[in-house]
Amino acid sequence: MNSSLSKHKIKVIAVVGATASGKTAYSIELARQINGEIISADSRLVYKDLNIGTAKPTKEEMQGIPHYMIDIVEPDFDYSAALYQREAKQKIYEINSRGKVPIVVGGTGLYVDILLKNFSLPRIEPNYELREELSKYSLEELKNELNKLDSEAIDKFNILDKKKLIRSIEIIKHTNKKLSESRTIGDPEFDVEWIGRNFEREELYDRINKRVDTMLENGLIDETKYLLKKYGKIPNIIDTIGYREINAYLEGQYPLEEAVRLLKRNTRHYAKRQMTWFRRNPDIKWNIYPDTKKK
Repeated sequence: MNSSLSKHKIKVIAVVGATASGKTAYSIELARQINGEIISADSRLVYKDLNIGTAKPTKEEMQGIPHYMIDIVEPDFDYSAALYQREAKQKIYEINSRGKVPIVVGGTGLYVDILLKNFSLPRIEPNYELREELSKYSLEELKNELNKLDSEAIDKFNILDKKKLIRSIEIIKHTNKKLSESRTIGDPEFDVEWIGRNFEREELYDRINKRVDTMLENGLIDETKYLLKKYGKIPNIIDTIGYREINAYLEGQYPLEEAVRLLKRNTRHYAKRQMTWFRRNPDIKWNIYPDTKKK
């Protein structure tokens, strides 16, 4: 921002990009350089016990840099984007009050934008009868239902799992409006410097494939078994890329080799959708490092 108003706003750095694009290592080094603290903007890292399958940073990887919005609720909790907006915004103010720089890091485009672009989400009470009905639909059936109501919603808002599909259908049916019409954008509350991490497609896909291999070496199958035993087949587990494919393998739907192939493919598709989302933001500067000499 160049306006005089930005002088009165908290400076926030946003580090965004696709999965496996190096956001974690980049942001931790950045935080060390500029006295920053990190706020995760990943819709799966909020859940406890979802570790290997979400590539959640370990304590060692964090290198002593404080991280927030990670491991804050149980997997069976219905955590929402609106709740994230409220809690993450509070973390920005807390970090700033300590004289540190808030760094928002993640690949969940909706979480990033509702926090830093000041999205206003419709306040609609859950329709449990509708949710129960829609929960019986398959992923493809839900996609088809949403496309009938709003053909732009899935791509425009990066809607990937059953939970988001059901909530989107619920909102549209309640408001009788497209999602884009029921979500408004106010004046940004923060002075944001947008940084994007990316690789050429083949290199990114290679990084994704290697990450999946590492997840398996680190115990993804055992972690999936543990999660299923502890929480059951709840949506936040079996609808999450990684656990979904391994669960299908454990159920005998296909052999491990096929499960791994699907996991890699689905992750690549997810990365492509992430990049489609972030490329819509003209303020993102790709693969740069902020000038820290004056800080």
